[in-house]
Amino acid sequence: MTRAERLSLQRVSAPFCIICLSTLRRHSSLSLCTVFQEDQFLSDSFHTHTHTHAHTPQHGHLQHRPIVMALPDTAPLLVGLLLIFHALGAWAIVEVNMEDKVEVMAGDTAQITCMFTTDEGLGGTTIQWFYVLPNKKRQRIYNKEPMHEAAEQNTPFTDRISLNVTGTAAVLVIRDVGVKDNLEFICVIKTITPEEAEGRTQLQVFKSPTFPTIEAVETGVSVNEEDPSKIGSCSVKNGYPKPNITWYRNNMPLRITPDEVDLKSSITTESSGLYSVQSELRMKVKKEDKDAKFYCEVLYFVPGATKMTESQHINITVYYPPTEVNIWVESPKGKIKEGDTLELRCENNGNYPSSITTIKHQNSGYFVENNKMVQTNVTRLDGGVYECTFMETDNFEEISGSTKVLVNYLESAVITPKDSITVMEEEELKASCNALSSLQTDITWFKNEKLVSKGNSLSVKSATFETAGMYKCVVTVPEMEGMKTSSTLQVNVKGSPQILGPGVQEVETYETTVNLNCSARGFPAPTIMWTTSDGKNLNALQTETEDGAQSVVTFKITSSVKVFCNASNDFGSKVVEFNIKAILNTILTTITSMPTISTTTRSTTTISNDTVQTPTKSPNIKKESKGFVIAIIIIAILLLAILGSVLYFLYKKGRICGRSGKQDFSKRKSSKDNIVVEMKSDNTEEAILLGVNGEKQQPNDQ
Repeated sequence: MTRAERLSLQRVSAPFCIICLSTLRRHSSLSLCTVFQEDQFLSDSFHTHTHTHAHTPQHGHLQHRPIVMALPDTAPLLVGLLLIFHALGAWAIVEVNMEDKVEVMAGDTAQITCMFTTDEGLGGTTIQWFYVLPNKKRQRIYNKEPMHEAAEQNTPFTDRISLNVTGTAAVLVIRDVGVKDNLEFICVIKTITPEEAEGRTQLQVFKSPTFPTIEAVETGVSVNEEDPSKIGSCSVKNGYPKPNITWYRNNMPLRITPDEVDLKSSITTESSGLYSVQSELRMKVKKEDKDAKFYCEVLYFVPGATKMTESQHINITVYYPPTEVNIWVESPKGKIKEGDTLELRCENNGNYPSSITTIKHQNSGYFVENNKMVQTNVTRLDGGVYECTFMETDNFEEISGSTKVLVNYLESAVITPKDSITVMEEEELKASCNALSSLQTDITWFKNEKLVSKGNSLSVKSATFETAGMYKCVVTVPEMEGMKTSSTLQVNVKGSPQILGPGVQEVETYETTVNLNCSARGFPAPTIMWTTSDGKNLNALQTETEDGAQSVVTFKITSSVKVFCNASNDFGSKVVEFNIKAILNTILTTITSMPTISTTTRSTTTISNDTVQTPTKSPNIKKESKGFVIAIIIIAILLLAILGSVLYFLYKKGRICGRSGKQDFSKRKSSKDNIVVEMKSDNTEEAILLGVNGEKQQPNDQ
C-alpha cells in the first residue's frame, strides 16, 4: 500500500495522537493540543518565528509572510482548531526563500528552487507555482496539496514541468527551456491557517547567436562625398538576449559622431523569440582609409558571463583625387631608335574611376588604355615632350605630368663619289662615306667581305687591277645594337688588259678536240680574239666578268699547233700563247711509217699504213688518269709485239745471233700489197712466213 493510500485510510479510521503545539505556550498559559495521524510525525520540519527574515546572500531577496498551515484533518476538526487559534490570537509562521534569478541556456533544463520553513510541517502545506503574464497577471502552472498534486492543464508548461520536494525545498523542473520561458516564476506556500507566503524568481534564458557576417560596400567610396557614405553592414542572427554590435576601424571602436560617423541598427524578433540584429556603418572617408581594416564585434550573454566574437576584417575602396601625375617610357628600356615600338605609361597617385587620361605630343592627343600608349615604328619625329593629363569627370579638375622622349636615328650611308668611280692604273683612289646620326658612329670598308679600311675615307695611293671591284661601306652605332646602314661603291681601274696566267702555256692532249680558256681583266672590258699559228681566226663565246672578260674556244686538232688569245681595249692589248702538243698524232705517224703487221693473239690488233684500229681510244689530257694509263699500256704492248716480230724475223734470216743471212727477201713496197705477219699466241709453235702472194714457204727457206 502506498503512502497516499495509507494517508487516505488514516483520515477515516486511524487512531489519533495528541501533540501539543509549543507555539501556543508562548502566547498563553493554556495548553492546546491537536490531533494528528501517527505516521505524520513531521516535528523536525516545523519551526516557528515571530518575525519575517531579511535577505540571505546566497538566495537574493527573500519574501516572507506568516501563514497558518492547514492540517490534514476533517472539516469539523479544522474549524475547531481555527476557532481556538483565533480565540487565542496565535498563528503558524512560514518563510519562503528564493533566488532573484536563475540562468539557463536555451534547450537545457531549468531548476527553480523554493526554500521554505514552517512550524506546521509538510502535512498541512500546499505548494503552488505561477508565472507572470505580460499583463502582470499570474497564471498557475502547478499545484501540490497534501493529498494531491498535478500540473495545470493547457499551459505552455503542462508537458515540460515537474516538482521535486525534498525536506523544505520545492524545486520546479522545466525541461527544454526556450526563450519564451524567460519569465518570472512565483512559488506560493500555504498552510491550514488563512495566511500564505510567496517568493519570486526570474528565469533568464540565453541563446548564443550565429557568427557575425560582414559585407563591405560593393562600390568604392569617394573622399569628396559631403555626407557620410556607407562602409558596410554587419549582422548576427538568432541570439537571446539581444546581442550588441560595435564597429571597429583598425582596432579602434567607432562611436556616433555628427557629420562624421553614423551607426544605424535594426532588430528583428524571429518567430522563435530569438533576436537578429543588423548594423550599418556610414562615415566620411579619407585617403588613409584605403588601407584601413573594418570589422564588427558582437557582444552576447551566457549564464554567468559575457562573450564576444569578431567578424572578418574587410577593406573598402576609397576613391581620392591625385596630387601628382607621372609619365615614363616603359619600353624599350634604355635608348630608343627609329623603328622601335614605343610604350609610354601614365599613372597618378589618385584612383578615381570616373576620369579621363590623355597623352599629348605636339598637339596630337592619344587616349590612354590601361594607363599606357603604344606607338609602333617610331621615327625621329616622334621624339619630343609627351604630356599626360588626368581629368576628373565629377568636377573636371585637371592635373598633368610630362616627359621628354629622344628617338635616335641613323640615316642611310652616302658614299662620295656616288655609285662608282673610275681611275687610271697607278693613279690614287679616294672615296668617302658618311651617315647622319644622332649618336657617334663607326665606319668600315669591305671588299669581298674582307676588311680593307676603317674610317670614313677610302684611299689607295697607286691603283691596280687588284684595286678594282665592289666596295661596301658599313656604318654602325656602337652604343645601340641594331643601328646599322651600308652603301656600295664600284671601283674601276683603267689600263691595258691583263691576261690571267703565264704568257705561254703548254697544253698536251690525246684528244682531237680541245677547249681553251682565256680570262683578261681591264677597264673598259677587253675584247678577246683567238687565232692560230697558221693565221686562222677561231670563233669563241665571250662573257664579261666583274673585272674584265672571259672567253672559251673549242676546236679540232690534227697535229700540234699554236693558238693565240689576244685581249685588247682602248689602252692596249695583251697576247697569251697556247702550245698544243697533240700526242695522239705523233703515235699515229710513227706507226704508219712501219710495215703493216697483223698479229693474232687472244685479242688481235691490226695496224695499217693508213689507220690504226684499236679497241681503245687514245685519251686526251682532260680524261681521268686511269684511262691515260690504260692507253699507255696498250701502246707499249703493241710496240713490244712489233719489236718481237722484227727480231724474230731477223733471227730467221741470220742477221743476228750468227745466222748466215745469205738469203734475202725481195723488198717490194706497194700500196696494194701489205706484208702480214701472223704470230700465234703459243710460243712453242713456229711462225709461218707467207709469201707475197700468200704461198706457204719451206722451213729451210725461212
